[in-house]
Amino acid sequence: MLILGIETSCDETAAAVVQDAKVLSDVIHSQVPLHAEYGGVVPELAARDHLAKIRPVVDAALQEAGVGLSEVDAIAVTNQPGLSGALLIGLEFARALSFSLDKPLVGVDHLVGHLVAAFLEFPGEAPPPELTFPLIGLLASGGHTGVYRMNGPLAEDMIQLGGTRDDAAGEAYDKVAKLLGLGYPGGPLIDRLASEGDPNQVELSRPMPDKKNLDVSFSGLKTNVVRYVESHGLPGNDQRLRDLCAAFQRRVVQALLQRAFAAAEQEGIRRIVVAGGVAANRELRAEGLRQSAEKGLEFLVPSRRASTDNAAMIAYAGSFRLRSPVSELWTVRMNPRTALPSVTRKGRGLRA
Repeated sequence: MLILGIETSCDETAAAVVQDAKVLSDVIHSQVPLHAEYGGVVPELAARDHLAKIRPVVDAALQEAGVGLSEVDAIAVTNQPGLSGALLIGLEFARALSFSLDKPLVGVDHLVGHLVAAFLEFPGEAPPPELTFPLIGLLASGGHTGVYRMNGPLAEDMIQLGGTRDDAAGEAYDKVAKLLGLGYPGGPLIDRLASEGDPNQVELSRPMPDKKNLDVSFSGLKTNVVRYVESHGLPGNDQRLRDLCAAFQRRVVQALLQRAFAAAEQEGIRRIVVAGGVAANRELRAEGLRQSAEKGLEFLVPSRRASTDNAAMIAYAGSFRLRSPVSELWTVRMNPRTALPSVTRKGRGLRA
């Protein structure tokens, strides 16, 4: 089944063609240069840029895959969560294609796309691991951070066991990078500087170290960085800056991995998959692999191109919905934003 995926939830306009788990094309237009001067994503600017770029991005994805629109079997589009204006561009474009081509349309939860992205087969990369369930999913991105029990590939198969009480991990990176005058996006910048620093030279508190549940908070850690700058001054492009970045990153990685491993023990599951933009972080990947080997667990990491927002993961996640026993397919007469139930939070029934 050839599926055209469309992703416009935040600041990437993306389209991809996927056949089963095999990625035939993956085209992404990034808005980072557009938002960099503001230190974060400006929703109105994001929506306008999606509107201008979505058609050429979809055309490029079809051309790269060597297929025409008439050969596509179905369309999958991100329907939640995200910036409302940005989501609307992708949804309405997908609805128009569905109507004009008389093709099935399915809405995909962006979080579910991230959680299955590690199992995509990208050209020129090593074969992905086998997708089997259950899994523990550690999702860390610019907008979301949570730990999930994954009983299957659909949204209703996934239960959130814990999440952030304030900022997402990627958001914390961006805010600290802005405070230190590093620019946007902050994750890759801090990761690079941290690789040259010594985390033991700066003492920062561990986020929620004594909590027995699987939630996490990064507000105290950010405050630690603010207090350090107030006491010692803003570091320049020197070793002090690298050490501070290393200390901050060490605490974020420790918090994320501690929750993931605790969830695996709690649920009796031996496989952990990490997902989201922060999954590209070098220390998170290295420490996760090292600690999981010590604990006798399997730690699955996506390729770096599968970690950040992309449409291949949306097409792939949509393929499971299309093949499900009760397939919820939406045509132009229906609203694809309601195409998937919410991921539930264990014992609370809350949206992730």
